Amino acid sequence: MAASSDSKNVQRIGFLLVRNFALMSYASATEPLRAANLLAGRPLYQIVPLAPGGGTVASSSGLSVGCADMESEGESCHTVFVCAGGEPTDWADTSASHTTLRRLSRLGIRIGGISSGAFVLAAAGLLDNRDFTIHWEHAPALKEAFPHLNPRHARFVLDGGIATCGGGVAPLDMMHAMIAERLGTDFARRVSDWYLHAAVAEPAAPQRGSAAERFGTNHPALLAVLEKMETAIERPLDRTAMARLAGVSPRHLDRLFREHRGTGFLDTYREIRLRHARRLLQQSPLSIPEIAYATGFSSPAHFSNAFKRLFSQTPGSLRRRSGS
Repeated sequence: MAASSDSKNVQRIGFLLVRNFALMSYASATEPLRAANLLAGRPLYQIVPLAPGGGTVASSSGLSVGCADMESEGESCHTVFVCAGGEPTDWADTSASHTTLRRLSRLGIRIGGISSGAFVLAAAGLLDNRDFTIHWEHAPALKEAFPHLNPRHARFVLDGGIATCGGGVAPLDMMHAMIAERLGTDFARRVSDWYLHAAVAEPAAPQRGSAAERFGTNHPALLAVLEKMETAIERPLDRTAMARLAGVSPRHLDRLFREHRGTGFLDTYREIRLRHARRLLQQSPLSIPEIAYATGFSSPAHFSNAFKRLFSQTPGSLRRRSGS
């Protein structure tokens, strides 16, 4: 890691703020550092907002943060996190930072990604052969753009010189781990208690509610099928294969969908694939035909018709509104 910034061993933690970054994610990452300073009665951490060339960067809520120049200040940081929000057009604007991020990484500075910040790290080539995570909503776009990468469904991942988390309140958990790493678990617990953060999650804890919560059912056979539907998108499995997976007959599987979901097997599967397609339309650079085939549709026309029936707009109109 990079050397401490002064004789008092204050760690400078940089945050490269990408336009429209999520304010909750930023606060969840920075506030534990501020609390650590207060509880210790001396400066342990210095928070350094960064941007290429300095200036101010606006969050998704409109609040702007004044930033130091990343090129000149980044080298003095112990860790630099890329804090990004949910707009792919904003991620594209970070290309000028890739060279700097790679240089800082070579200097031994820990590089991190918060929320969709891991997408920026992937584009900079810093996640090859690394263990990492990203906000669940952005995982499909990342996997389509970088097929060789496989983000974990975890709240946060610390992999040596790379630290990533899913955003939202997950940085509270990641910062607890990083503070404990440096100052011990007892002190980290005091920081978490300061924010009433009594239930500190483990790194591998899920980012989303369970499948039972998302789908509103606890039936084990039905849950097995629904979870498989979420992963078998490009090459959908037929009813017979799914029934075999769940250990029931196809006819019984149909009854489970009617009784617990109020809809059929095919309609449910199609909706899951279309919602996945909608995320790709909003976040990925894939063309509409590529998205159609990536979500298991036989043709762009078939995809467009199904999409319009569910969302009352065509894929093209959504793409134009999203500016992707």
